[in-house]
Amino acid sequence: MADAQPLDQQPTLVDVLDRLLDTGVVLDGQVVVSLATVDLVHIGQRALVASVEMAGQLATPKPSHAPMIEASTR
Repeated sequence: MADAQPLDQQPTLVDVLDRLLDTGVVLDGQVVVSLATVDLVHIGQRALVASVEMAGQLATPKPSHAPMIEASTR
């Protein structure tokens, strides 16, 4: 990432986008259409906005420290 900017200088759009893609952002939303307190339509969406490198890190499963229990065979 670029060098830190002085406090009196506003960040540019490129700086903000670089920061967002570097850390990742989750956008979450819901829309519900109802009539007389009866839900007719429910739409939910969730989106992850991140760089390819960050998305790969977020998608990689973390190793579990719990011991694995193997099923006994008969």
